[in-house]
Amino acid sequence: MNPPPTAAEIGVIGGSGLYALLDHATEVEVSTPYGAPSDKITVADVGGRRVAFLPRHGRDHRFPPHRIPYRANLWALRSLGVRQILAPCAVGGLRPELGPGTFVVPDQLIDRTSGREQTYYDSGAVHVSFADPYCPVGRRTVLNSAAQVNPVDGGTMVVVEGPRFSTRAESRWFTSIGGAIVNMTGHPEAVLARELALCYTAIALVTDLDAGVEGDHGVTQEEVFKVFADNTERLRGVLLDAVAKLPTDRSCACKDALAGIKLPLDLP
Repeated sequence: MNPPPTAAEIGVIGGSGLYALLDHATEVEVSTPYGAPSDKITVADVGGRRVAFLPRHGRDHRFPPHRIPYRANLWALRSLGVRQILAPCAVGGLRPELGPGTFVVPDQLIDRTSGREQTYYDSGAVHVSFADPYCPVGRRTVLNSAAQVNPVDGGTMVVVEGPRFSTRAESRWFTSIGGAIVNMTGHPEAVLARELALCYTAIALVTDLDAGVEGDHGVTQEEVFKVFADNTERLRGVLLDAVAKLPTDRSCACKDALAGIKLPLDLP
């Protein structure tokens, strides 16, 4: 029996430019117990795999980082059958060698956000392991797919509340505590994926050197948007190649993240 046209096994959370040219795509609206996701989800075949694409900020970029409906987004993707997620994002470099145009596949995360809903467990004492926030198999697949753009293997992503950029003092502090890149959307996205036993892999594109790294220059929105736009095709190529190469059977620990733990609401 063929799966329904809205079913998918892999999810991509990123900008609409990453999937605008896909053929034979189907748009689907998904309702969740946590409200509507950021936008309609586009489902299409990529490299023989069914993939669901969700614009993190909405197609018109209406959701700032602290207002993105993260819980609805992850729940909606899982309800369509998604079990593996690739999450491209724009980041600032916290080290001089991580300049604009650099690709980083992070392996750790530091949460510096505040006030965001970051769990599905609003009652009861439930604790999900998050020592290693990214899927090891997904990371290896992305690194192989991105070989032509010389990706940086590993690094800690510091996630800040936003929407403002960091002060110079904050930026230097992030570097001093081990941060490699800084971002506004990587949390709670990653931990919500873990609470749904999903494989989650971040793909970070450095759009700027953060304020504390590059002398007197401060980060501007214009330069961030420009560098991301200039690298969209490179990022798109990495993503589409990685989608085709992700394993069909999961062998990582992500799938067992909820061993002995029940979701707070029914979900297949």
